[in-house]
Amino acid sequence: MTGRDDRGAGLAASVRLERRAFTLDVALDAEPGEVVAVLGPNGSGKSTLLGVLAGLLLPDAGQVRVGETVVTDVGAGISVPPHRRGVGLLAQQPLLFPHLTALANVAFGPRAAGVGKREAHERARELIADVLPGLDADEMSRRRPSQMSGGQQQRVALARALAPRPGLLLLDEPLAALDVDATPAMRSLLRRVIRDAKQTALLVTHSALDALVLADRIAVLGGGRIVEQGATREVLTKPRTPFTARIAGLDLVPGTACAEGLRTRDGTVVAGRFDDPLPEGESAVAVFPPSAVAVFRDRPSGSPRNVLQVRLAAIEPQGDTVRLRAAPLAGGHAWVDGLAADVTLAAAAELAVEPGAELWFAVKATEVAVHPAAL
Repeated sequence: MTGRDDRGAGLAASVRLERRAFTLDVALDAEPGEVVAVLGPNGSGKSTLLGVLAGLLLPDAGQVRVGETVVTDVGAGISVPPHRRGVGLLAQQPLLFPHLTALANVAFGPRAAGVGKREAHERARELIADVLPGLDADEMSRRRPSQMSGGQQQRVALARALAPRPGLLLLDEPLAALDVDATPAMRSLLRRVIRDAKQTALLVTHSALDALVLADRIAVLGGGRIVEQGATREVLTKPRTPFTARIAGLDLVPGTACAEGLRTRDGTVVAGRFDDPLPEGESAVAVFPPSAVAVFRDRPSGSPRNVLQVRLAAIEPQGDTVRLRAAPLAGGHAWVDGLAADVTLAAAAELAVEPGAELWFAVKATEVAVHPAAL
């Protein structure tokens, strides 16, 4: 890390890293002050990407630039050491030095970069006061990690990551290890501190809420490649992959565009609406919320709907509602696997649902949005 003020530095990365059973091949950028959330299932390459950007892994090809500084260029033989990249890291675990006070932990980065003791300590005190509002900053500065709660340790770890004024901040699921009571406050703190500092950041997360609150843009990884990306609201409301739909809490059916909406691989037509016209035969997905799915014991009749028979695979509590998770019947449509319907507790009781039951899911065509599939 460096002592210069590189806040707001942009990121431009195009890298390829090959392993025996996995290849990361990603081009990703971030504008100065932009927060980009990186989502993807386990094994999609999120941690590998962070390792390359942080300088912990050397790619087989490509370049990484932070601000105006090229920190990796395989062709030119450039590989700046991690501590000199102007990159900060906040991980799931605080990883504070146990023998140092909070003040010394936060001041460590600037001191290692050559900042004088007085200036480093002044910067550390300001950051500790910023991340621990309402508490005695001087008293907290004297505490060691063993004298802090988990949430307080993570806040101090955030201050430590920001203290060297990194051009790029890497957030590796920073809320995953916090308890349910500490998470909302830490999420709000991250948003305030990052926005106020106009800090460029890359956020790796499994949480749609984290992405919604913190990120300007989302990039979704799948098999080591970016499979969809765009503005946060666009990606979460119009997911193009089953993974993104799942974390956004939506149902998704893959297929190809047709006049009525979408045609699945087995030839079933899912009636829906187009926000923008799609050429017939183009890869597409049909997306709808579980709350739009009506559930019946017997096949429904009446208004035109998408109607399909499923087997109930699981019953999941969702606050005041119950989520019914579907699986295909023997010899049925494979694409119904994982589809969900949200019903009230009263409706679930009236249906007398239990895993293994055969049910009918029905969705009005007006509730189904059809848009292009993943890249």
